Amino acid sequence: MAESGRQPPPEPLEDACPTTHNFMIPKKEINTVPDMGKWKRSQAYADYIGFILTLNEGVKGKKLTCEYKVSEPINKLVALLNTLDRWIDETPPMDQPSRFGNKAFRTWYAKLDQEAENLVATVIPSHLAAAVPEVALYLKESVGNSTRIDYGTGHEAAFAAFLCCLCKIGVLRVDDQIAIVFKVFNRYLEVMRKLQKTYRMEPAGSQGVWGLDDFQFLPFIWGSSQLIEHPYLEPRHFVDEKAVNENHKDYMFLECILFITEMKTGPFAEHSNQLWNISAVPSWSKVNQGLIRMYKAEVYAYNGIQLCYKKCQKRSPKNLERLI
Repeated sequence: MAESGRQPPPEPLEDACPTTHNFMIPKKEINTVPDMGKWKRSQAYADYIGFILTLNEGVKGKKLTCEYKVSEPINKLVALLNTLDRWIDETPPMDQPSRFGNKAFRTWYAKLDQEAENLVATVIPSHLAAAVPEVALYLKESVGNSTRIDYGTGHEAAFAAFLCCLCKIGVLRVDDQIAIVFKVFNRYLEVMRKLQKTYRMEPAGSQGVWGLDDFQFLPFIWGSSQLIEHPYLEPRHFVDEKAVNENHKDYMFLECILFITEMKTGPFAEHSNQLWNISAVPSWSKVNQGLIRMYKAEVYAYNGIQLCYKKCQKRSPKNLERLI
């Protein structure tokens, strides 16, 4: 279901709060394959993809360590994520026979389930308090599944939707673009990696060797945008251990590669074949364009928020080379 034709330019982030709002608790609307067509034609889909592309453009050519504006809502979001991090320290893994899926995650998640609205209320101003229950659900959906004790790109998408909602209601503004990715989303990644390692979470809906990564996708998109027109780092360098170790603190893409090499053993070409293939692409701009197409076709279109694609239809994965 890769989309053909050129994509319209991304819409700017909301720069003003709409005058009227109708908030409601999100519910699952994607239950069958035909529902995906309605979703992809919806304004919500356009808003979400526009949000991803706007941030992609905003971080182009910039290092994580560059200077950028940090607003009060950004600091409040980081404080929220710091609270989730602290709860991990307060909820150590249990001794259990099973190596994966430590049940202590359910205790950690129960605390989030109980406190999510209070946490979100610290970010959203009082005159928008009616939005809290709606926005909080996306936060709860963004950390993994407490029944299966797994995490995947659908959960990552829920966090992106959480941030998109904050932009739509005017909590986050146009000049927060860089901080949304470098300050908030990067901190989110740190907390998710800690969750994955502490509770040995399973990948949700992983395509194994045919998938880009077991857990994440967006940092590869935004991370490749950071590297566009880099003076010496080319796609072939991210499979070089020395290049990754020297530059991972500046680029999300390389930080993802470092995490993969820490978590997996064996030759990189075997455990991360899709990424290995990407290293042969001649430029970061082509990598970025291909990943965006792949995200639409393989991840968000099929996983969606709260959508388990495997229940709808089985499908063989495409190779990335066919999308670039």
